[in-house]
Amino acid sequence: MGAVQNNFVASKNKNKMMLNSTSIGNKIATARKKINLSQAELAQQVSISSQAVGKWERGESMPDITTLNRLAEILGVDLNYFSESFAPIDIRTADTELNNYKSLTKEKTVSSAVEHPDRSGEKKLNWDMSKLNLVDSDFSGLKNLHEKFGSSNVQRCLFIGSNMSGLILNSNNIDSCDFTNSDISNSQIQSSNLGNNIFKNCSLQETEFTKSNINTCDFSDADLTKTTFRSSNFMKNTLTNVKWNNSSFIEMQIQDVVFEGTFDGCYFENCAFYDVKFQNATLINTFFKNNKKFKRVQFIDCKVDKITYAFLKSNQANLTGISLLS
Repeated sequence: MGAVQNNFVASKNKNKMMLNSTSIGNKIATARKKINLSQAELAQQVSISSQAVGKWERGESMPDITTLNRLAEILGVDLNYFSESFAPIDIRTADTELNNYKSLTKEKTVSSAVEHPDRSGEKKLNWDMSKLNLVDSDFSGLKNLHEKFGSSNVQRCLFIGSNMSGLILNSNNIDSCDFTNSDISNSQIQSSNLGNNIFKNCSLQETEFTKSNINTCDFSDADLTKTTFRSSNFMKNTLTNVKWNNSSFIEMQIQDVVFEGTFDGCYFENCAFYDVKFQNATLINTFFKNNKKFKRVQFIDCKVDKITYAFLKSNQANLTGISLLS
């Protein structure tokens, strides 16, 4: 194996994200004590019990990725602080990375890209983007990912015009990346931190976000038809000209966002709302059930049908700024 391949393999093995409860517990305790914060004070800021913090620090349990992101903010550390060994590798361009992948397929020890024949006998590449640390790289036009994108740290990378449909993105930190004009439909995005990303004009049809932190992302002109957001944080996101059709928000914390456009057959259940507005929105056959702090939601120049109006009223919504469609 050549020097470039050896370096890549060494970096890849070195940078696998190794998380265990004992290591994370020790790091939480160290960072907490460094800023003179008690277990009770930390627990209050994370909205959990002090006993839960104690279990973390003793290694008896481990916070999920969304809670880890919140802990990183409170403790003043980077999210990578919680991993045992996660130093960045410098990947300059997409071409370099893809060429390395092609070379590595010849070695039995690495399977970052595997060639599979289709029915015509033509070989097709199948990229494996799991367990990598990718910084400042251009993967625009990426195809053939085929679900393999987990436990990676990806910062300031370009995925413009990529086909990432059917993606299973699990336990990732994706920060300040650009997915403009990409197809991310029919995907599963789970237990991940998504911050400061651009999803302009993306297809996210039938994609499900679960137990993730979705913060300060730009979804302008995105198609969120049949998209589901479940048990996640949804904060400070830009939602201009989004296509809402049978979209669902279930057990979500929704904060500092403005919803606009036409909502047809959408669903909001068991959500908590903080500083949320529906502005210049038309809501048709949209279902609201058991939502918290819903009185604080502002409706500005909104139009609704009779069924949606009834659901809003049963949720004790502030109906000021709402008119019925004729």
